[in-house]
Amino acid sequence: MTIGFSSPGADHGWVAEIGKNAKKAAAKWADVELLLTESNATSAEQVAQVETLINRKPDVLVILPQEGQALTAVARRAMDAGIPVINLDRIFDSPLAYRTWVGGDNYGMGAAAGEFIGKTLKAGNVVEIQGISGLQLTKERSQGFADALKKYPDVKLVAQQAANFTPDTGEKVMSQILQGQPKIDAVWTHDDDQGVGVEAAIRNAGWQDRMFLVGGGGTRAVMTKIKAENLWKGTALYLPTMSGTAVNIARLIAQGRGLEEAWELEMPNYIQLRSAVVDKTNVDKYLEFSF
Repeated sequence: MTIGFSSPGADHGWVAEIGKNAKKAAAKWADVELLLTESNATSAEQVAQVETLINRKPDVLVILPQEGQALTAVARRAMDAGIPVINLDRIFDSPLAYRTWVGGDNYGMGAAAGEFIGKTLKAGNVVEIQGISGLQLTKERSQGFADALKKYPDVKLVAQQAANFTPDTGEKVMSQILQGQPKIDAVWTHDDDQGVGVEAAIRNAGWQDRMFLVGGGGTRAVMTKIKAENLWKGTALYLPTMSGTAVNIARLIAQGRGLEEAWELEMPNYIQLRSAVVDKTNVDKYLEFSF
């Protein structure tokens, strides 16, 4: 069988691993041919690449969209042409554009980070460094974080600011917050990459012994820091292994199968992966899946 796979260009470590994990999953099956395309930057380019994949008539098509709304129409065309679509992570505007959605749990990611910080601190001041302000995933992560902290009334969120998923902005934003907050006990950053900049600001201010840092995503660099030092206490997972899951689900759909082990003859429409916090107690378990 042939599985088409389209994702944005690898301009971020997480997206780069999406393609790698898709290849790994496909390589395990002798009956699977993977047609992999990665767009450079724009949704328009990705739409054109998906149209090329549709013309090659794959059995199933997996799409991680640059933007869910912009790729909805072309995904719907694939579905109308009889090609089942697996919508990976960034969701299309219409459920008619995909057979099954597979993705991470942004709310659960925030809730896991909030529970870890609340349980560790018990009382103190917390800063939240968001990714891109206004994105649905950012809203969900922040809501999960806020809801988890409600269990810990003595843990106060004293600052919240977006850093656009970049180390440079992470450092700039955290430097500004450090100047305005006399006491910070913990920081949660929505993304490990921007967390590198947050860490630099903390160390530049000499505050690394006053607080701890929890990241988001699950990069190898951060997991290594969790093992080696006290500033990084954990990271809330959002692993790119989901692309391997999507390829395996696509194969089952191409075979007309469901999740027989769960007594489901049809593949579910919606599969959400669980988020967990990696800390020193379990980092070795997750390190091989980091990116």
